[in-house]
Amino acid sequence: MIIVMRKGATEEEIADVVERVERAGFGVHLSRGEESTIVGVIGGDRASLEALGSSLEGHPGVARTMRVTKPYKLVSREFHPEDTVVEVGGVRFGGGEVPVIAGPCAVEGRELYLEAAFAAREAGATVLRGGAYKPRSSPYTFQGLGEEGLEILAEARERTGLPVCTEVMDPESVPLVARYADILQVGARNAQNYPLLRALGQIDRPVLLKRGFGTTIEEWLSAAEYILAGGNSQVILCERGIRTFETATRFTLDVAAVPVVRQLTHLPVVVDPSHAAGKRQWVAALARAAVAAGADGLEVEVHPRPDESVSDAAQALSPEAFRQMMDEIAAIAAVLGRRVPLPTAHTRPAAGAPVAPVGD
Repeated sequence: MIIVMRKGATEEEIADVVERVERAGFGVHLSRGEESTIVGVIGGDRASLEALGSSLEGHPGVARTMRVTKPYKLVSREFHPEDTVVEVGGVRFGGGEVPVIAGPCAVEGRELYLEAAFAAREAGATVLRGGAYKPRSSPYTFQGLGEEGLEILAEARERTGLPVCTEVMDPESVPLVARYADILQVGARNAQNYPLLRALGQIDRPVLLKRGFGTTIEEWLSAAEYILAGGNSQVILCERGIRTFETATRFTLDVAAVPVVRQLTHLPVVVDPSHAAGKRQWVAALARAAVAAGADGLEVEVHPRPDESVSDAAQALSPEAFRQMMDEIAAIAAVLGRRVPLPTAHTRPAAGAPVAPVGD
């Protein structure tokens, strides 16, 4: 249930309602917006919620009470009508900007990754990506460098000035990955790994939650609820394609999910066109479609020499192709009154500076 406070309700009236809710044995989530303040009531059965709603009728600060029938509460736009903006290292997901996370699928080695990081930044990426731990379909393929990869990511952040995003695989790894990364990514295969989601709810770090390739939108948002219920509201949703009968692409990008989810939730929604396409020649087209549909950002695989990538080589863009894609999505965003941010001046190398000083 949510309790909508009337416009102009005093702090004393809000505090009184919160106290009554807590005294009745419920949890409270307070959301303050420009137009109204909403008290989210967490827990309880239908009868106890109805009793609480009845007890608040006629309260001078309450405009109305409403039941939330969805399985996700804190994630819903009813609980939080205004868009949430997740900020990391000066980069804002939500609120009209369309930042781009870019880099290789995997951290393969120090010099190669730093080369990729500088190339991605030069083309306009504002967050770096790279997997230190790689969940692969086959146990015999490259599984990542582990903590060595995390150290390389941290060095790339230091050198480029850009925040870094990397995947976390299990609850036990959360403290280690959080020590190095600015954004912790939950991959599609772990979208319903509830122990992992609960662990991510306990940290003060943004989480990029990818949609599982077999999960519905409701299941995806319910997975996000686990993180918010733990106390971490810094969640970025990522649509990356779902499995259908079609085999021409790696997955089927659910472009419709972008406007649907943006209506259902206040959380920002980004799109990964690389995993959806599976082939680099279609990545830019899907990226353009995602921005046109209202995505709050993109995550794209970029590699200095794509054909040599040890992971997902077929879908990785070259720096030149990525730069062209960035120009195209910036034009589309501008038509919609939005903006693709670029790295800030203090993080970009001076004119004539080496692009990738990795030899020391």
